[in-house]
Amino acid sequence: QVQLVESGGGLVQPGGSLTLACATSESTLKSYAIGWFRQAPGKERESFSCISTDGTTHYMDSVKGRFFVSTEKLKSTVYLQMNNLEPEDTAVYYCAASLYPECGMGLDFDSWSWGQGTQVTVSS
Repeated sequence: QVQLVESGGGLVQPGGSLTLACATSESTLKSYAIGWFRQAPGKERESFSCISTDGTTHYMDSVKGRFFVSTEKLKSTVYLQMNNLEPEDTAVYYCAASLYPECGMGLDFDSWSWGQGTQVTVSS
């Protein structure tokens, strides 16, 4: 069973930085791509980043150059470093495991294995 636990959310001022962690198992990191999603109030959940099992990363234009995903294999954890945060980044952030080792497989949301989510609020 795939399990993921997010941590690191909180309140940050515009222009600030925050790092989220997604803890999972070694077998999950070796087998499945990990995606990052967010859902803002009143909006649909959106995918904005993904890291494949080979370490290849993908970013949507809205976060490219500000957000960075990395994996620490010894801790079986995927990190999301978020810089220059904007109020529009306020959302509940989720990590999720794909069914495939590669990103971009066009899975619907129900096909991913989800963490519980963590709130990120960007406000002065």
